[in-house]
Amino acid sequence: MFNIKKQIRNIYIISTLGSFQIAGASWVALLAARGFSLAEIGIAEGVFHIASLLFEIPSGVISDVFGRKKCMILSQCMFILSALLMIFSEGLLGICVSLVASAFGYNFASGTREALAYDSLKVAGQEEKYLAYSSVEYSIYRISSACATLCAGLALLLGHRRANFLDMVLSSICLLFCFRLKEVEAEQRQFEGTIGARLLRCFRECLHFLTHNGRSLSLMLFNSIFGSIPVLTAFFLQARLTENGLSATWLGPGLFAITLGGAVGAKAVTALAKWDYRKVAVMCILGIAVGLALSLHTMPLVMIIGGFIGNLFDDMLQVRTDALLNERFPSAQRATLLSASSLTFSLVMVLMSPLMGWLLS
Repeated sequence: MFNIKKQIRNIYIISTLGSFQIAGASWVALLAARGFSLAEIGIAEGVFHIASLLFEIPSGVISDVFGRKKCMILSQCMFILSALLMIFSEGLLGICVSLVASAFGYNFASGTREALAYDSLKVAGQEEKYLAYSSVEYSIYRISSACATLCAGLALLLGHRRANFLDMVLSSICLLFCFRLKEVEAEQRQFEGTIGARLLRCFRECLHFLTHNGRSLSLMLFNSIFGSIPVLTAFFLQARLTENGLSATWLGPGLFAITLGGAVGAKAVTALAKWDYRKVAVMCILGIAVGLALSLHTMPLVMIIGGFIGNLFDDMLQVRTDALLNERFPSAQRATLLSASSLTFSLVMVLMSPLMGWLLS
């Protein structure tokens, strides 16, 4: 008998441990401590983002065709491989290969985790609970990743080998919980034909859905555009806070407080479950605008409050939009379409980064 509570609990555990990666959160500082130049680190980061962009849609197609549980397992295997390569690589090439494996790990999980959760709830006849699930999952991600960032000093103290080994241990535990997941099919998948034909069929069906469902595509773009503003604001605040007098000692706690805004927003959105989406969206746009305005101030405390508010309304919008999109997506292409949403966000981030950098400079 399918146990939906056990399924969701396992996903929560995977999200908690998977988000708490101290070496992953501090990989730039760890590479710098190993003697790599900023130019080399920039190249490595570029390789990571290129790999992530190129593999985002294919990973979703693989998930829809071959199963979400398999992709969750592959995700953790990629993270374990990435940590191993980071431990034993001495040159830039090995570091880049490690980051490609890490990017693939994120890609395999992106869309797959949400699709598995939604279809599990749908099979159990409880899809109306997805908003509550998404709220908790986003809160877990925010808090765990923030705690990992706070451990940057510990990662440097441990050194890159011990820090990456700890990440590898956590990924191995996640892998064990991935094996405990149950594969579900809310809709029958197409298994006829060769592997290539099955993958191509899934991609074509997703493209057909997007070209004939303009409202879903508009939702993706809307969420990506307004969601990129708080994300980039928080990113640039790392530099602006210290430039405006915040001591290095308080930078970590300040960034932690900003991140917690997302956790609060993700949790608070469940109280607005009966609100019309447009009403929630307008409120979030206004909140994001207020957060941005406060972030433009020169007083560190006001800037931190602005970042907190921006993240709060960003995650409220993200969780509500995610739930609405899942209601519209067909289960057979759900992971691919969610990956398309992630890809849309990444592309918008590329375009918005220079603009936000100019605005916040």
